[in-house]
Amino acid sequence: MVRCGDKLLLVAAMLLLGTLGTAAEVRQVDTIQDLFRHLRTCWRPPPVTKARPLDITVVVSFNRSGDILGHPRITYESAEASDNDRLQYRIAVMEALQRCTPMPFTEAMAGAAAGRPFAIQFRNRKTSPDKTSPPTQERRA
Repeated sequence: MVRCGDKLLLVAAMLLLGTLGTAAEVRQVDTIQDLFRHLRTCWRPPPVTKARPLDITVVVSFNRSGDILGHPRITYESAEASDNDRLQYRIAVMEALQRCTPMPFTEAMAGAAAGRPFAIQFRNRKTSPDKTSPPTQERRA
C-alpha cells in the first residue's frame, strides 16, 4: 500500500525528472536562433571600470561536433572605442566562445552548421546615440 507522503514524493520525483529532461532538450542547439541564444548565455562583457561599452562582431565557424573551426575573426568594433576598450572586448568575445563550445548541436543542426561562417554581434551599448551629435562612422576591424 502506498501512503500519501510516498505519493507526494513520487509525484515530485516525476516532475523533477520531467523538468530535467525538458531543460536538457532546451539546451540543444537546433536552429540558428538557438545558436545565438546559447551564445548570449555565455557573454560576459567587461565591467565598465575596465572598458566603455561598445558593439563588436565576430565571424566564427563550427565543425559538426560543435567545436570552433579555424580562427574567429573580429569584423566590426564601435568607432569611438579606444584601443584598451577593443582589447577588453576581444578578450571577452573569445572567452564567451570558449565557454560556449563545443556547441551542443542536434544532429540536423550539426550537418547544417558545419563549416558555415556565422557573424555574431555582441551589443553592449547601454544608451542610444545623442540625437544632437553628428553620427559616428563605423570602424571596420
